[in-house]
Amino acid sequence: MNERMRTVLMALGPITALIVAFVTYQLGLEKPAAITAGVTSLCLVWWISDAVPIPVTSLAPLALLPMLGVLPMSEVSTAYGSPLVLLLLGGFLLSTAVEKSGAHLRLAMNMVRLFGGGSSRSLVFGFMVATAVLSMWISNTATALMMLPVAIAVVEKSPDKDLSVPLLLGIAYGASIGGIGTPIGTPPNLEFIAVYAVTFGETISFGQWMAWGLPVVVVLLPITGFWLTRNLKYTGKVSIPEVGAWTPHERRVMIVFVCTALAWITRTGPFGGWATWFDVPYTNDAMVAFIAVIMMFLIPNGEKGRLLDWDTAIKIPWGMLLLFGAGISIAKAFVSSGLSEVLGAYLTNVASWQVLSMMAMICLGVTFLTEATSNTATTTLLMPILAAAAVAAAVDPLLLMV
Repeated sequence: MNERMRTVLMALGPITALIVAFVTYQLGLEKPAAITAGVTSLCLVWWISDAVPIPVTSLAPLALLPMLGVLPMSEVSTAYGSPLVLLLLGGFLLSTAVEKSGAHLRLAMNMVRLFGGGSSRSLVFGFMVATAVLSMWISNTATALMMLPVAIAVVEKSPDKDLSVPLLLGIAYGASIGGIGTPIGTPPNLEFIAVYAVTFGETISFGQWMAWGLPVVVVLLPITGFWLTRNLKYTGKVSIPEVGAWTPHERRVMIVFVCTALAWITRTGPFGGWATWFDVPYTNDAMVAFIAVIMMFLIPNGEKGRLLDWDTAIKIPWGMLLLFGAGISIAKAFVSSGLSEVLGAYLTNVASWQVLSMMAMICLGVTFLTEATSNTATTTLLMPILAAAAVAAAVDPLLLMV
């Protein structure tokens, strides 16, 4: 994007915000609701156009919503430090510790070997499963970037000339599918949980999400794998790179990480979970993550260092945390200002649609938007609107928002 176009788009954001706020106010919206619509429009233009860095745009609700009288600063600031933002922070730090140790690569290669290199098809499935499992806990992008060099090395040594495209696409699709499995698998999952909690007052636990997400992963992964490998005929042995024995650093990181995952999954559950058994009602998933992070900073790695150090920790994507805070604050403003109710009233004709039709339209629209802007920014913008649409249509909000 050239500088002139960037300047035009930067100016378009405030202009759009003023027009939207003025028009909606003239149409009868209360002042807080009109301002909320304007601030959301500003974020919409800047997030989609990327004229302003996404983290910088994400500061707009923090500054504008209190200044313009929509929400007090105390309430807006809690959105940027909500338990779900802190859970995302903890997840980033934990995945950074795993990446630093290299344990994720060794784990992935062991899973690939589990399927064996007996044929091109089994190899693709092995890479897809390994990528999906890792992307449930580490960002999709980081997982794909880690797996790609290994896949390229395998392709270069493979006699199957048709292997490259299915294998590389399998890694990309495996990362996206695996991210569905846990709340921390991909940022939009937590964005949904946060907006759902703000709008409907219900908190979705780590275990609850996995109860929904894992079956989706289990169904989508083989379907995608069979489609990608439908033309692979090679059944000879395929060479898989050796990764050697586990180091003390890798073992210790994986022990902490596995214990953390188990604590997340079992905190609540059909039989109460350990939070109930030990009478610790104020625990949450973010607390579990930070206990694990502290342990990572304290435990020696066997190489004259710790499992995680601050120089490594500061490399996490801090801007993503601001984007999450912006999304939660916008959702709060939608509810507080009454914009959700107004939007729901305008969407009453949606109630006549079939649920499957609504879901299809949402999927198509989101797919189109994410071709031009980030998945998380799109989710941040759409979640409050979809929540209002679900209420207007009298359908389970999970059907539209998930």
